[in-house]
Amino acid sequence: MLNLSGKVALVTGASRGIGAAIASTLAAQGAIVVAAARGSNAEASAADIVLKGGKAEAVTLDVTDQAAVEAVVSGAVAKHGRIDILVNNAGIARDQLMLRMKRSDWDAVIATNLTAAYSCTQAVLRPMIKQRAGRIITISSVVGQMGNAGQVNYAASKAGLIGMAKALAREVASRGITVNVVSPGMIDTDMTRALAAGTSETWALQIPLGRLGTPDDVANAVCFLASEEAAYITGQVIAVNGGMYT
Repeated sequence: MLNLSGKVALVTGASRGIGAAIASTLAAQGAIVVAAARGSNAEASAADIVLKGGKAEAVTLDVTDQAAVEAVVSGAVAKHGRIDILVNNAGIARDQLMLRMKRSDWDAVIATNLTAAYSCTQAVLRPMIKQRAGRIITISSVVGQMGNAGQVNYAASKAGLIGMAKALAREVASRGITVNVVSPGMIDTDMTRALAAGTSETWALQIPLGRLGTPDDVANAVCFLASEEAAYITGQVIAVNGGMYT
């Protein structure tokens, strides 16, 4: 069994769906989870973890605010003495055909999905380098690998995360820090349930395993990459897509 006892993990976008599942799974393996989201949205996730006997605290964080990101990381290090795991999960979608896409929708998606991951990652690097240990795990998407009509901004942001991780993995490997990506396919979340009736069933037909994934499917992959068992894995993209894209 994976053992993350005593490890301190910062999870962004931890209020629901994949982020909440990641926070819960890391805590179940013993990690102290700093669950971050806008407003008070992460409080329910943290409370659920504590109710189950885990250790968690909720923090308010707008990931597009670099000063706020740095303050949250500094606060976590000051309180716990270290930070071992960063999960860049926060993300948004502003879907539209390229011809009609507003520049503001492009900028918002890039800022939240890609630039914010840069800010969070840069903020944890100094304490991780000092520790000579760390795990940085970023949530991309199958759309960043195969593309999808109407999502050029989202696909660009998610593909960018992959390039960023591969480059950073080479920069920090000598410091004992691994950098990896988990790339989910169609996952059963509030976002996919909001699709027009029948659409999710159509997607399922394109998946060799014949079903949408669950947030726990993604969380389990993240938990593995955060563990000592994955110490020799870095710069990789772990696809959690049921065979939808290989």
